[in-house]
Amino acid sequence: MTDKKDDRARLAEGAHTAFAGEMSYGDYLALDAVLTAQHPRSTSHNELLFIVQHQTTELWMKLIIHELTAARDALRKDDLSPAFKMLARVTAIMHQLIQAWDVLSTLTPSEYMEFRGQLGHSSGFQSYQYRAIEFLLGNKNRAMIAPHAHRPDIERWLTELLNAPSFYDEALRLMARRGLAIAPGVLDRDFALPREHDPSVEAAFLEIYRHSEAHFDLYQLAEELVDMEDYFRQWRFRHVTTVERVIGFKRGTGGTAGVGYLKGMLDLKLFPELWHVRTSL
Repeated sequence: MTDKKDDRARLAEGAHTAFAGEMSYGDYLALDAVLTAQHPRSTSHNELLFIVQHQTTELWMKLIIHELTAARDALRKDDLSPAFKMLARVTAIMHQLIQAWDVLSTLTPSEYMEFRGQLGHSSGFQSYQYRAIEFLLGNKNRAMIAPHAHRPDIERWLTELLNAPSFYDEALRLMARRGLAIAPGVLDRDFALPREHDPSVEAAFLEIYRHSEAHFDLYQLAEELVDMEDYFRQWRFRHVTTVERVIGFKRGTGGTAGVGYLKGMLDLKLFPELWHVRTSL
């Protein structure tokens, strides 16, 4: 019989194992920095879960911003194929973030209270990457930049995103370039202000859906947007449910109404015309 130990040795045969002076897997991923970035402030066993959960979320959000920004730039160039790939990736990331709440929901109220006092006023409400994603998708609110006034670099970045056309704005500009009748006030406005439902935009989407073969790439773009908002809503819903499960209706550490604040966000529609048009079809 062949010795199992020999089999394992043969499987590893040829693997490069000498990394003195060479880049290893850990070097490439900067794992020393990543794996030493967790600094619990209490003696609670459960605080590491809380930190890793939120750090991992921030890494995924970094990738969402990377993909959304590139997809927005592709729309500006009328280059839809790569934009579709990037949006599909964003949706897949959001699916990952939705599932991640399953891990945090293993944290019981009593376990969270072991270290909650160590958080001070820090809160997910202050996530500047989450705010950047909202601005990129069109949920603009200048007041949300205030928590970052102590960081001029972040404040400047968010202000630029606030004042710039969102991904949805660029989609509507593309539709107008294709000859669809979008009202001038939609295309030339103060992009720092929140968008409101516009009848001309809904009518344009109605044309796209009723004549999908003639506008197939715009039809696909519309469905990519619906997919993305669908998963974004699910992400928010799981957030609300997990927070209620862990802290009930206590105020958040950042001073918000906690679950009450989060539930208010569930009613927000990023792309309202795309949801309204379904009733007209």
